[in-house]
Amino acid sequence: MELKRLGECPLHGAGVHPEYLVGRRLEQVVASWHLSSTEAPSGPLDVWLIDSEKIATHVTTGSDWCLIVKVSAPSEGYDMAEWGRVEVTPISSETPFADHLGETVLAISEEGDSDTGRLALEITFDSGRVRCGTWSGDLHLSSK
Repeated sequence: MELKRLGECPLHGAGVHPEYLVGRRLEQVVASWHLSSTEAPSGPLDVWLIDSEKIATHVTTGSDWCLIVKVSAPSEGYDMAEWGRVEVTPISSETPFADHLGETVLAISEEGDSDTGRLALEITFDSGRVRCGTWSGDLHLSSK
C-alpha cells in the first residue's frame, strides 16, 4: 500500500512518516491519562508505541487539532494541583492497542488535509486495525 504524503501542520511540521513501523512487532504501549478527583479518566492523552527495535513512536494531538506522530521517549507524569495529575503508565487493556501487543505491523495508512496536516493514522495488524484520530483536539483510538 502506497502512502499519500500529507501537508505539514503549520505549527508542528510533518512529524515522522510512520511507515518504518511496517514489519516491526508492537512490544509495549505506554499512555498518559488525565486523572482528577472529580471526573473519571478519559483519554488517553498520548500513546507511545514501542516496537521490536525499541523505538518509541509518540502519537498525540496538537493545539491546532492535528495528529502529531513523532519519535520520542515517553514523558514523565506530572501534578497539576487542583486540576489533577497526568499519569504515564504502560497499558494492559485500556486502549485498542492492547489486543495487538506482540503482533507485527502489516500496513500503515494516514489521512489528512493539505493545509493542516495529519488527521488520522491507521495501523493494521494480522488480527485487526487501530485507528488514531483527532477530534475537537482530543486523541481518539478505535479498533476495526
